[in-house]
Amino acid sequence: MAAKIKKEDNVMIVAGKDAGKTGKVVQVLTKKGRVVVEGLNMVKKHQKPAPNREGGIVDMEAPIHMSNVMVVDPSDNKPTRVGFEVREGRKLRVSRRTGTVLD
Repeated sequence: MAAKIKKEDNVMIVAGKDAGKTGKVVQVLTKKGRVVVEGLNMVKKHQKPAPNREGGIVDMEAPIHMSNVMVVDPSDNKPTRVGFEVREGRKLRVSRRTGTVLD
């Protein structure tokens, strides 16, 4: 199955505490159906000290479900659904709002 959201995509969060904010996808967790967005959905983690790092309370990005984010259309900077089209024998991701190719 082709992924509708990929690493490095610019996405907008549409539900949750950070709704309306945009950021870049850092990691896609396909088996869990979640994505990690840079600088968004921040949580505090209590971390024990280790030989190569300091202990304490650290801020980190938590994964957010894919259904709560939408890809931002590069042509008008608004959230859009993603569809697929086959052009010249290649399957491409396409914006449903404007038809712009996202790949």
